Amino acid sequence: MAFPGHFRHIPHEKQAGRSPALTHGFMTVDIVTFGCRLNTLESEVMRTRAHEAGLDDAIVFNTCAVTTEAVRQARQSIRRARRERPGTRIIVSGCAAQVDPAAFAAMPEVDIVLGNQEKLSADAYRGGDFGLGETLKARVADIMTVTETAGHLVAGMDGHTRAFVEIQNGCDHRCSFCIIPFGRGPSRSVPMGAVIEQIRHLTQTGHAEIVLTGVDITAYGADLPGRPSLGKLVATILKLVPELPRLRLSSLDTIEVDDALLGVIANEERLMPHFHLSLQAGDDMILKRMKRRHLRADAVRFCDDVRRARPDAVFGADIIAGFPTETEVMFQNSLALVEDCGLTHLHVFPFSPRPGTPAARMPQIGAATIKERAARLRARGASALEHYMDREIGARRRVLMERGGVGRTEHFAPVVMPDVPAGALVEARITGRTAQGLIAQPVEKAA
Repeated sequence: MAFPGHFRHIPHEKQAGRSPALTHGFMTVDIVTFGCRLNTLESEVMRTRAHEAGLDDAIVFNTCAVTTEAVRQARQSIRRARRERPGTRIIVSGCAAQVDPAAFAAMPEVDIVLGNQEKLSADAYRGGDFGLGETLKARVADIMTVTETAGHLVAGMDGHTRAFVEIQNGCDHRCSFCIIPFGRGPSRSVPMGAVIEQIRHLTQTGHAEIVLTGVDITAYGADLPGRPSLGKLVATILKLVPELPRLRLSSLDTIEVDDALLGVIANEERLMPHFHLSLQAGDDMILKRMKRRHLRADAVRFCDDVRRARPDAVFGADIIAGFPTETEVMFQNSLALVEDCGLTHLHVFPFSPRPGTPAARMPQIGAATIKERAARLRARGASALEHYMDREIGARRRVLMERGGVGRTEHFAPVVMPDVPAGALVEARITGRTAQGLIAQPVEKAA
């Protein structure tokens, strides 16, 4: 369970380019989180394990390896933490630590490096010197030998009105640009019973929305008896946990989506109609060089199919700008994907070569070109989002409120309602918008 007042979770949004602020005073352990939703969930597990171990006066960094910039920001934050808290123990874990433990162990600011498996064990945090020695400053096992994953029962998500539930970890694919399989290991699924138990628990503790998360959630079930698909899992959750108001999915690999999931999308309103897609590019040659398993037409067809099943569906996507060998014509195909797929929430990643990946050995695009293409993609995405928000004015939406008077619609659009408390799920009418999001007025409190 979480222990408010003793631990501090500091989320870090890697795309924002900001170092997380560190806390002082009565908080004795800070957890600084970089990267994805799975890391955010695992930080809650780490919080609990550190408490069980009696860890005191420490900062735990849960790192991300998806880009060189994410790694750079982690190292920068570690150095800053040592300057600001010279006597505090510093522990580094997460994907960047798993992929390159020696680099973090060599940092004089770092006391201990834990792998992605080790960080979830209370034993890893025990003892003044953690029971190790200088020769074992890095405790990082071979993640590729891990064959199972278990659901992590947490009491809730500190400071969050929605909660993340891990259903899967790892990845069996080898996209040419991606280092994450080497940080997370092979794909492995959480048994359905454990997933449902966790969702029941979180619903009972007041979380109105659950987000199913993992590294490659559309690969769910391939390693389990009977090979249940993601669609089967989603349908079972909604059937067996009728008290759950909202269920949301994290990133989807469109080529893996099964017919059962499309059926749930069409027939179950409690499954939120916002779908974030791992597209990466809109040009077939670049997709082949990325070793993706879909083509441009597959992505467009998927969005069309989902819209036929759920006319109000909206889509976000990850797109990489400046992949090696990308010409201007190839880039234009990615740019046009925003309109062709009807994307409204874009995550743009300037290509970042990761050592050890095939893409790092391909002919590279100049840094200035990558930066310029990323800016054009972001501008196209921002324009699409503005048009979408304009069309929302006058609509009636169900909003889950978060902190600071801001909530999210079913379609994940931000909504400002200052006088509505966090955790409330309310019917609201959209009355306008600002640069930060939609403006709404409550109509009536949802049952």
